[in-house]
Amino acid sequence: MDLLFKDITVIPMEGERVLRGACVGVDAGKICHVGGNDPKLSADRVIDGSDKLLLPGLYNCHTHTPMSLMRGYASDLKLQDWLFNYISPVEGRFAEGMAYTGALISVAEMLSNGVVSFSDMYFMLEGIAAAADEAGVKANLCNGMTAFSPEFDYFKDRSYMETAYILNNYHHRADGRIKADAGIHAEFTSFGRAWRQVVELAEEHGLIMHIHLSETLLEHENCKAKYGTTPAQTLNGYGVFDVRAIAAHCVWLEDSDIDIFREKSVTAVHNPVSNLKLSSGAAPIERLIKAGVNVALGTDGAASNNSLDPLADLKLASILQKCRAGDPTALPAYEALKLVTVNGAAAQGREKESGRIALGLDADLVMLDLHSPRQTAAIDPAASAVYSCTGRDVELTMCQGRILYEKGEYKTIDIEKAMFEAKRAVKKLGIL
Repeated sequence: MDLLFKDITVIPMEGERVLRGACVGVDAGKICHVGGNDPKLSADRVIDGSDKLLLPGLYNCHTHTPMSLMRGYASDLKLQDWLFNYISPVEGRFAEGMAYTGALISVAEMLSNGVVSFSDMYFMLEGIAAAADEAGVKANLCNGMTAFSPEFDYFKDRSYMETAYILNNYHHRADGRIKADAGIHAEFTSFGRAWRQVVELAEEHGLIMHIHLSETLLEHENCKAKYGTTPAQTLNGYGVFDVRAIAAHCVWLEDSDIDIFREKSVTAVHNPVSNLKLSSGAAPIERLIKAGVNVALGTDGAASNNSLDPLADLKLASILQKCRAGDPTALPAYEALKLVTVNGAAAQGREKESGRIALGLDADLVMLDLHSPRQTAAIDPAASAVYSCTGRDVELTMCQGRILYEKGEYKTIDIEKAMFEAKRAVKKLGIL
């Protein structure tokens, strides 16, 4: 085999919850062995797993990668003010190549934090796809449609043109790593006829729908005042959830919305840090999970989160649910890990290829280093991963059997050049 992790602690996210002193083998990009130590096993490279923890590669199911160029800009504001009065004007100044530059920096950050795949909603998709392809990660990409004119025609709009570009040039290529998604920015930034057009595209090509939903109380209540129904009910009435869909935020969902999610198999993507930082609230994740809804995790963009570290967000996600429920058993560590592994893979339509450490699946893996003062006496590996670990504990990130990041070294990204270009882009945007 190509590579063997030997004598390592593994949380495979299927079967036994923890394997200790295990071996995991990788060959031709796939997991070819999961089990105990066998002296007959050999590989071109053997990694000593002492004081290491092996997890399936992490999924970040809602982000806006080029927004790393606006990290730290317009902090401590309400979402509507932040978005319309600060972020959108700067985005209007994005020049050719800036999306690629911002995306590459975000991908580098995510790799150092164990992320192997992300779902992105932004514009200038060509640059984002190029960055993901170059770095060797997986990505589901969409341009979230916005429509304010009654004459709007989605099939003549930039959001469609960019989606078509990904479909024609990347979809299911690059070893299946990059896929096109359909995108509707939100209920409050578009209207029914445009929604139906995006659904038409998704149905024709079997695409996943990606949308912001019920992020703020203002958005949620304004929709009810306008249509007499919640955002989820309104969109469902136009067939938006008749296709496979992921809905980001979901802070203000009502019981009837949760019923729709369960019936239509909609994935809710929890963004705890961003939602709290913008004072939007905390999504009812525990209720969603108990109702049988698939729940994944997203960091949102670096402009609203300031970092792209799913493990750091995961700790907050678990603790938030304990606080909401008044119950310390709510969203325990192992269940929380599902949000960034198996559930994330399902959200992206990759459940048959990734999200677990199992024979025949893609070797999408992250190795955490537990040899540090903050990990001493890591008695429960799942608890260590969720409550103790952050991205700084990631030693190795692998996608499809290819090591992309190891011990601070990027194997596919010229990180110094990428940081130089990012700083130059920020200056051109006039926000530094």
